[in-house]
Amino acid sequence: MIIKLGRMADRAPSTVYIASLEGDTGKSTVALGVLQLLSATTPRVGVFRPITRSAHEPDYIVELLLEYSTADIGYEQAVGVSYEQMHADPDAAIGEIVARFHAVADQCDAVVVVGTDYTDVAAPSELRYNARIAANLGAPILLVLRGSGRSPAEIEQVAELCRGELAAEHAHLSAVVVNRCAPKRLDDVAAAVAPIGVPVWTLPEVPLLTAPTMAELCRAIDGTLYSGDPELLQREALSVMVGGMTAEHILERLTDSVAVIVPGDRSDALLALVNAHEAEGFPSLAGIIMNGGLAPDPAIARLIRGLRPKLPILETELGTYDTAAAAARTRGRVSLSSVRKVDTALALMEERVDGRKLVELIAVPVQSAVTTPQMFEYRLVEWARADRRRIVLPEGDDDRILRAAGRVLQRGIADLLILGDEAAVRGRAAELGVDIAAASVLDPRTSELRERFAEEYTKLREHKGMTPDRAREIVADISFFGTMMVQDGLADGMVSGAAHTTAHTIRPALQIIKTQPGVSTVSSVFLMCLADRVLAYGDCAVVPDPTDTQLADIAISSAHTAARFGIEPRVAMLSYSTGDSGSGADVDRVRSATRLVHERAPELLVEGPIQYDAAIDPVVARQKLPDSQVAGHATVFVFPDLNTGNNTYKAVQRSAGAVAVGPVLQGLRKPVNDLSRGALVTDIVNTIAITAIQAGSEQLV
Repeated sequence: MIIKLGRMADRAPSTVYIASLEGDTGKSTVALGVLQLLSATTPRVGVFRPITRSAHEPDYIVELLLEYSTADIGYEQAVGVSYEQMHADPDAAIGEIVARFHAVADQCDAVVVVGTDYTDVAAPSELRYNARIAANLGAPILLVLRGSGRSPAEIEQVAELCRGELAAEHAHLSAVVVNRCAPKRLDDVAAAVAPIGVPVWTLPEVPLLTAPTMAELCRAIDGTLYSGDPELLQREALSVMVGGMTAEHILERLTDSVAVIVPGDRSDALLALVNAHEAEGFPSLAGIIMNGGLAPDPAIARLIRGLRPKLPILETELGTYDTAAAAARTRGRVSLSSVRKVDTALALMEERVDGRKLVELIAVPVQSAVTTPQMFEYRLVEWARADRRRIVLPEGDDDRILRAAGRVLQRGIADLLILGDEAAVRGRAAELGVDIAAASVLDPRTSELRERFAEEYTKLREHKGMTPDRAREIVADISFFGTMMVQDGLADGMVSGAAHTTAHTIRPALQIIKTQPGVSTVSSVFLMCLADRVLAYGDCAVVPDPTDTQLADIAISSAHTAARFGIEPRVAMLSYSTGDSGSGADVDRVRSATRLVHERAPELLVEGPIQYDAAIDPVVARQKLPDSQVAGHATVFVFPDLNTGNNTYKAVQRSAGAVAVGPVLQGLRKPVNDLSRGALVTDIVNTIAITAIQAGSEQLV
């Protein structure tokens, strides 16, 4: 793997070549971590694969890395030569690789180039071939070694062997990553390899990263889905067991995320496994594989259908031995569909590798003023982790919420409280292969907090005739219960709305948390991540037809929100007219709102009324408002009404390919944020990070 930084006017490009001696080192784990690091500091990060795994089908590693890259590089550009071309003429292949690589590098600020995977012949000669490529590019090498099955002394010997191979091709070794080490021997391995004289990082063996999904097992055994939830085929099987004993002995040996192989005519075993998966006190299975081409007895089949198990049950014609052998040979891939593996790999690199030292080795240039969507999302995670907060998620019965919760916990973004029936929530998370063990799960209907919240809510709303009995019913609602947790300091913020309306989320917050001092309007902003910068759009989600006072509230709140996320606020009060060129009720309302902002927040840079083109385009601004400090350089855009704001943000999102993060609610004393009912898992993760940042005490710079 090569990392190549785009050319600067007065320096040669910096490069790092990541190579390995053999297969199964987990280079994709390292690749993802490096991509994330570069994407957080470099605008255009591309991907290149000098030798593809196959000339006949897409390379899944290239597809995965392209998904996480930030440069406009397509698959055909990102691949070099095939193994067949390399074997036919190695020298010509290197020439082609170098030429194609530079064609990609010329379009990027950084390029991650993934070296060979030893899919043909695993031998030192292939390492030397990688070293030749690195030498031709003048690239120092970051060596990835496999630690599993080796003692620290053996790993040190392998490292020395590799150093000799690299030196023979005049390649320079800059650092070593020893991957897939025994977790308890990480320090021993690092100490053993340290005499090699370069930085050494060790990563533990994580079974999940090599575990096959049920879908991968299904392909390996040439099977089909007999019954169950197709979505759960993406769950990893951490182990495979042959159920060749009686049902009670099978139950004794079950472990979490196991796939059990049983013949289709073993009615007792099938029913025991289906029921054990659903029962409290038993492990959550990854799936069942019915082998031998035997179908369950019709009565048993009818019974299973009646139980409607979500657990995937596969069927195959293979016998027990061949089924078990095929399953044992199947190794899981870190691919686009394996979200849990990707999150695990990223978390592993963040925890174990010194990012600053790696940046020094890569010689990344000083960060530019450009901020890409990937850079901004990475910063959100870093900011949230730096001041970790506790966020409540009321919608524990939504799969997207559970998947997002698993990612948040794995990346250490926030601590989580999830509302819902604990057995149901944890059971469904286990079925999805999501680890939420670190989260607290509370049921508002049975929690001991319900009575306390009912008393507090009665006092809050007694002027509206609230009674204790009515309050007891109201606070059992997930949105009210979650809001009360925030109000009482049991949580620092709340994220809801994946399955509920905006009103269902905001109404309890308005009644219980209320607005900040000096602010009477709860509004929202979208953080619009364009190709090179982040802008704030407000209000696009809450206030339909704001008055001049409300517009002033929205402007001041939006400016504070922008500053909270590292955006220097320069506020444009948008209208169909710029300056004094127009008149009418609508433009006069914006003009009045601008005066109010000047009076209430004189420190803010604000311009209005102003048209969008004059606010964002310096050329137009010089013509219409040449003396303005905001025109042409606005970062906060306040729309005159919800109709304009909502349509504009969606138009920019779709037409310009912007990433819209939000809506971010503002004006409340404590953070509560609303999700779109079409929110993706990534949207939910970002909103949780935003809420955690809002709950923090320091402004970001």
